[in-house]
Amino acid sequence: MKVGYVSLVGRPNVGKSTLMNALLNVKLAITSDKVGTTRNIINGIYNDMDSQIIFVDTPGIHKPLNKLDAMLNRKSYSNTEGVDILLFLVDATKEFGKGDQFVLNQIKDENIPVFLILNKIDKLKHDQLIAIIDSMKEIYPFAEIIPVSAFKGKNLEELKKVLKSYLPDGERIFDEESLTNVSSRFIASEVVREKLLMLTHSEIPHAITCYTESFKEKKDLICIQVLVVVERENLKKIVIGKKGALLKEVGVLAREDLEKFFGKKVFLETYVKTIKNWRDSEKNLIELGLGEDE
Repeated sequence: MKVGYVSLVGRPNVGKSTLMNALLNVKLAITSDKVGTTRNIINGIYNDMDSQIIFVDTPGIHKPLNKLDAMLNRKSYSNTEGVDILLFLVDATKEFGKGDQFVLNQIKDENIPVFLILNKIDKLKHDQLIAIIDSMKEIYPFAEIIPVSAFKGKNLEELKKVLKSYLPDGERIFDEESLTNVSSRFIASEVVREKLLMLTHSEIPHAITCYTESFKEKKDLICIQVLVVVERENLKKIVIGKKGALLKEVGVLAREDLEKFFGKKVFLETYVKTIKNWRDSEKNLIELGLGEDE
C-alpha cells in the first residue's frame, strides 16, 4: 500500500484548496477569490484500496503586511518539511512571476520531489499549454509537470496515479473513515467565513475572522454558535447589513453547506464582535485559534 504526505504550496489564489477538495471529492477547505482565504493548515485524507494520501493544504505564500500574514507564511514554510512530495501550484493562465519564483525558491532545496501543477488549464488552448510546459522545464528540473483543472476535475486521476508511483510503501496512518485533521467546530467557523468572503468586498474579508463559540450535536440536530470578529465598528455595521440582511444571508448559505457536510439538520446562530487590530496582536490571534501559542 502506498502511504504518505503531500503538501500543496503556491501563491494565494492559485487553486490549492479547490484542488484538494476535488481530489477528495468533498468540500473540506473553503475557497474564494480573496487573498488569505486559507489561514490554517488543513489535512485532507484520501483513501482507496491501495493507498492513503494525506494532502496538506497550506496558506498562500505572499508578502506579509501584518502579524497574521507573517504567521501564515511561517505555517506554509513549516509544512514543506517532513512530507513526501511537494505540489507546487501555479495559475497556468498567468505569467510565471516574481511571486511564483519566490515560492519556488523556498521549496526547491527541500530534497524531496517537487511536482509542478499547472492549474486552470480549462482556460487554455492545447498549443498554449505545450508552450507553457516547455518554458517551465527551463526554470527548474521538476520531478513531474502535471496540467490539471481543479475546478473542472480534469486530469486528477492521472495526478493520483503519478503520486502513488512516488509514495513509499506502508500501513495506513489514519483509519479509512478519517477525512481530516480539523474539528467540526473549525469547519463550522470556516464555512461561515467563506460566505462572508463571498458576500463582502474590498478590505472587509481581510479584516474579519470567525470562531465557533458553541457546537452541540444531538441525534438529529447540530446547534452551532459562530462569532464573527471585525476590526472596526463601521465594518460591524457592514457585516450585519441593513436590518441584519447580510448576516442573515450568510447564515442561510452557511447552514445549507453545513447540513450537506454533516448530513443532519443544523441550527446556526451568528453574531458580530469588534476586536481592534486583531491581525496585529499575537494575543488576539492565539485566542481566535489563528496564532501560534508556543
